[in-house]
Amino acid sequence: MRRANTTLAFRRFLLGRLVATPGALRAFAASGENPINFIARHMNLDPGDLGAEDQLANLRAVREGTRVFSAYRLRDKTRIWIITEADRSVTTILLPEEY
Repeated sequence: MRRANTTLAFRRFLLGRLVATPGALRAFAASGENPINFIARHMNLDPGDLGAEDQLANLRAVREGTRVFSAYRLRDKTRIWIITEADRSVTTILLPEEY
């Protein structure tokens, strides 16, 4: 009998169109970091700066098809958010103050 990898199957979700705000683009340019690395972390539900409650909310979001939210810090300590909308049409990288 074949066993499915339930962890990977459970965590996968569609990103939709990838967009970034002007502030996020400036922050990545200033830090020299690649936004794709953070998108990969978001897709893998890497907790980043999220607390336990938000981590559980993301697990439910993937299972139930609601919004997925991630929060990370760049090397220079700039905070970024990544939000995949519930309908999976778009994933946005932004600074918290741009929300």
